[in-house]
Amino acid sequence: MGKGDNRRTLKTRRRKHQRKLKERMRRRAEQTKRERSGEA
Repeated sequence: MGKGDNRRTLKTRRRKHQRKLKERMRRRAEQTKRERSGEA
């Protein structure tokens, strides 16, 4: 394995994970907002 061959470093993995987590949170927030507006 040459230099810079290790693509999946801890940093990149964390960044990808963070992006997925934010996406999921945003989706859940939208869903809850819709439900609340439907209830009221």
